[in-house]
Amino acid sequence: MKKLFLLLLLFSLSSFLQQKSDIPELNKKIIEFVSSKIGKKVGRGECWDLAQIPLDENKAKWDHLFNFGKIVDPMKDEIFPGDIIQFEKVEIKYEQGNKIITEGFYQHTAIVYEALGKGVYKIAQQNTEKGKKVTIDHLDLKNKTKGKIMFYRPEN
Repeated sequence: MKKLFLLLLLFSLSSFLQQKSDIPELNKKIIEFVSSKIGKKVGRGECWDLAQIPLDENKAKWDHLFNFGKIVDPMKDEIFPGDIIQFEKVEIKYEQGNKIITEGFYQHTAIVYEALGKGVYKIAQQNTEKGKKVTIDHLDLKNKTKGKIMFYRPEN
């Protein structure tokens, strides 16, 4: 029984390390930057600054507006930490306890911090109702009731 447990543990660790090695290098650098800024204000505290600064520091190819790299489809493609999300006129509704919460994102930028499963992510963002400091929040795409959410893979 102990050997089986150890084998399962080694397999899980191997699988985890394989997933980490699949993450593109530029994405890893973006996540490293974001991780160092949690709880702090980045740039002017605008949501866009959280993506703009690590993209520029790493000489990524992007249009310096809202096209952050190669478009990826979260329903078809694997989404990695470090991918960038652009929200346009988005409304999200979800239950929290016995309340229904509605959040609106007219024009908002966030970064995938962790992919938890198909369409479910931890995201890093700032300039939200929580303030201008970087926070890690939950996003489940099934809660989107309107608007457009685009995912981008940063490129060098």
